[in-house]
Amino acid sequence: MSKYEVVIIGGGPGGLTAGLYTSRAGLKSLLIERGIFGGQIVNASRVDNYPGFPEGISGLELASLMHQQAIKYGLETIAAEVTAIKPGHTYNIITSQGDFEAEAMIIAAGSEYRKLGVPGEEKLLGRGVSYCATCDGFLFRDLDVAVVGGGDTAITDALELSQHASKVYIIHRRDQLRAGEILQQQALAHPKLKPVWDTVVDEIAGDNKVSGLRLHNVKTGKTTDLQVSGVFIAVGLNPNTQAFADIVELDETGLIKTSELMETSAPGIFAVGDIRKDSPRQVASAVGDGATAALSAFKYLRERS
Repeated sequence: MSKYEVVIIGGGPGGLTAGLYTSRAGLKSLLIERGIFGGQIVNASRVDNYPGFPEGISGLELASLMHQQAIKYGLETIAAEVTAIKPGHTYNIITSQGDFEAEAMIIAAGSEYRKLGVPGEEKLLGRGVSYCATCDGFLFRDLDVAVVGGGDTAITDALELSQHASKVYIIHRRDQLRAGEILQQQALAHPKLKPVWDTVVDEIAGDNKVSGLRLHNVKTGKTTDLQVSGVFIAVGLNPNTQAFADIVELDETGLIKTSELMETSAPGIFAVGDIRKDSPRQVASAVGDGATAALSAFKYLRERS
């Protein structure tokens, strides 16, 4: 079994930053990623809110640069699925490509946006379909858009989009919002926001970009078409915490609870980025989390020796 001082699970911006910092600190480090190095950011056609790139940069290129920089300083990486963690004096990490032993772990496995699962959603991702109003809202200046969902995230997204779009439809399967009372009051009083009650999306239409939505009312069964240039899907997140549920403390939604130093409830295990409770779910914040977790891991190992 290969032994490491630090094993990082997840190769998004948070994980890659953690690996950069631990490797530069001289810690023998391994990063395990089950998919594409860079995580969800590789799906972004353009990232305009990451510092240092005034003209913007593609998500794929930014991820590639982060990966190159981390391995330049000695970070080892492997493509594998983590299936289980066995705690003890050290942590035994069971993967599809073998087992690894770690004195400290940094969990950066991220979360996945919950999908609608309707025709057109995957095809038009990045071409009018988005899961991040903060990232993409400015692209829809003076256009009509829709937000799908009725919780805090959906209404926050709708209010964010109102600063750019000409009209924001809020499509919700119930006849009242689930968001907090203050957010509801702001949304229902806003002249640009228009609720569409008791309604779900059947299809996202468009050839090369979103042109509209096929909707149906769950009470009447009536089908309608709505012309919009973009649709922001905010129906929740599925954190990738299955392998860690018995090791660290989670909140009621499955996100990992951490301190401001990225410490979890388990000694020597830290969590960063989208997978942790109260994450802003931004590239810049994930990078900050990664740096913080790496420094915390370094301190933990120094005090442990």
